[in-house]
Parts: sequence; structure tokens; C-alpha cells
Amino acid sequence: MDLLLAGKRAIVTGASRGIGYAVAEALVAEGTDVVLVARGSAALDEAAAKLSAAHGTRVLAIPADTRSQESVDDLIARAVEALGGIDILVNGAAQPAGPTAPKHLAGLRDDDLRAEVETKVLGYLRTARAVAPHMIAAGWGRIVNISGLAARQTGSAFGSIRNVAVSALTKNLADELGPHGINVTVVHPGLTVTERMPAMVANLAASFGISEDAAGARLASGVSIGRLVTAAEVADVVVFLCSPRSVGINGDAIAVGGGAKGAIFY
Repeated sequence: MDLLLAGKRAIVTGASRGIGYAVAEALVAEGTDVVLVARGSAALDEAAAKLSAAHGTRVLAIPADTRSQESVDDLIARAVEALGGIDILVNGAAQPAGPTAPKHLAGLRDDDLRAEVETKVLGYLRTARAVAPHMIAAGWGRIVNISGLAARQTGSAFGSIRNVAVSALTKNLADELGPHGINVTVVHPGLTVTERMPAMVANLAASFGISEDAAGARLASGVSIGRLVTAAEVADVVVFLCSPRSVGINGDAIAVGGGAKGAIFY
């Protein structure tokens, strides 16, 4: 299926590694020009060089901190100047969650929640707010917010709060921007195989005194397909949502974690 993405122009935040990088790679493979965004310029430049060499489309690296409105405004202005406009925004800049022990109420600190919301909720709001006028002027756009399955399960109070907030933001933006030809969706990955996974498995194995194979099996034990989903598999779903083909999906949350055993969502 042709996703009709050739010639589209995208911004992907959190794009120097993990799911963000996988999304950028998939977009570039579809012929999309992409601006990669992250705070660390060295890793960002390396990612941009790798993608540009592999696919030949325009791949730009623009360091930015989505915790700062000034930085976000500068990012959007530079991206629009370089590409002539922006059709797609994928928000993925956030501290990744991990399989850590849940904190009890007494251990929850206000500043920790503020830090989570500052990046993953307000950061997403800032980039969407800055890019929306350009999409409205063009009469078309896609915004995809990367959230997470903590929105649907307990175990991390702050992870759940931030991810539910991203879903609420998404639905509000979808209703407002939908009449302008702009679809806004949220993707909930579960624990995903990225470059962080080998260290995560090793740490879990050491903590419980088990083999790494057993640790990997434990991480995947709650997944219906029997294994963890990869970053590239998450990217496949995100890139479809970025395409004109996804017009029938707006304001909705799409889980991409391989299925949570025992849970029914309707």
C-alpha cells in the first residue's frame, strides 16, 4: 500500500534513538523529509547522517528542548524555513518508562511529577501549539503523540498520570483541529525493544538471580503475542497514522504493545 507520504514534511521529537528514531527512519523510507529533534546534538547529528545516507531524502537535525517555549518556537521556525512547511508532527520527546518497582504514596514527590508533565505533557502541547497554525494554513496535517500503556494500568502513578494527560490533550486537539484537515492521535507502546533492552534484561537478571533468557521471558510474560514489540513495529503503526490513509482515525488512542493479557478495551 502506498501511504502517500512522499514529499510530506515531518518533525519527530525524541528522534536520536529508540522509538523516535525508528519513526523517523520509517518516514524517511516512505519519501518524507524529516527534521530530527532531541536535546543532544551529537547523537542527533549521527542519526541524521545515517538516515540521509540510507534513503536520500532531506533529513535535518535541529537540537531543541521542548521544556522551553522559546526553544520550541525556534525549532518550528527553522524547520518551516528549511522545508517550506510542516505536514506531520510526531511527539516522542520524553523520559522512557521502565519496569521499575512502583512507588508507594509516601514516596511520590511533587517535583518528580512536575518534571514528567513538563516534558511529556507540556512539551507535547508546546510543539503542537507552535506547528498547528502552519498546518491550518495548509488545510492538512497529522499530529501523533507517543504516550504509553501506563495510561491503562497501575504500577507507576506518575507514568499513568502523564500518559492519561497526553490522551486527554490528544482528544481535545483532535476535536479542535479536525475541521481544518488535521488528525491528532495517540499511540500507547508497551515495553518496547530498543537499544536500552540488553542492559534492562541484564539488570533484571542480576536483580532476581536468574538467566537473561528468563529475565526476557519475564518481561514478555504479560504480552498476548508472547514477545515484546520492537521499535520498528511501533513505528509502522505511527507512520500509518501520519499518512493520508489514516483519515478515519482521529482523537483515538491506539495500543501498540502486542496485546495486554486479560484486559478488554472497547
